[in-house]
Amino acid sequence: MQEPFDIFIGATPYSVFPEEDNTFTIFKDGKEYTHIQKDTEGVWLRLDYETDLPLFDEDAEINEIGRQINLYLAGL
Repeated sequence: MQEPFDIFIGATPYSVFPEEDNTFTIFKDGKEYTHIQKDTEGVWLRLDYETDLPLFDEDAEINEIGRQINLYLAGL
């Protein structure tokens, strides 16, 4: 399993903890924020905390977090 890493969107720090099956636990400003999953290259989905099922609502912040994750992983 991959080690956690940090990304920044603007001045906001996010800590990314890779999980299984292209899912990630995201911490924002040091607090657990959300769980996300890669759907397609440009679309990421927030996961419901109780069921771990994807929520199919368009979220620009989640997609930007995913884009930054892709950039980080491409640089490894």
